[in-house]
Amino acid sequence: MYKKILVPLDGSTVAEGVLPHAKSLAYSEGAELILLTVAANPAMDYLFSDPGIAETAVQEQVEKSKAYISTIENDLHSAGFKVSTLMRVGSVAEVILSVAEELQVDAIAMSTHGRTGAARWLLGSVAERVVHNSNVPVLLIRVKE
Repeated sequence: MYKKILVPLDGSTVAEGVLPHAKSLAYSEGAELILLTVAANPAMDYLFSDPGIAETAVQEQVEKSKAYISTIENDLHSAGFKVSTLMRVGSVAEVILSVAEELQVDAIAMSTHGRTGAARWLLGSVAERVVHNSNVPVLLIRVKE
């Protein structure tokens, strides 16, 4: 039933909290884990003051993301999982949804910080946007920081 599972990771221990669940699902279904990391694009913050700063910031995020995702990928390969990785730049929720559609994944497995109240209103919820707009099932794991 599940052949491709998209797992968005941002380098945090909260995001990694979904890995045991994603691994169990992948193991039981013989599915591929597709690890996705998204480098947010801060270009809009610097667009009018110094576009060079935005480009440098994005490049730094890309390099950190590549090193991070490679480590997770190697660990999963060593444990016998079929795994691939993607790194994209953009708005996190939109990239997750776009990649899910592009790769025709069967499910998305991700963590949520479980923010409520003002923090949720101010910071938004990537998980909420993904759940409400996804065309495939979303396994959402609430992880305490």
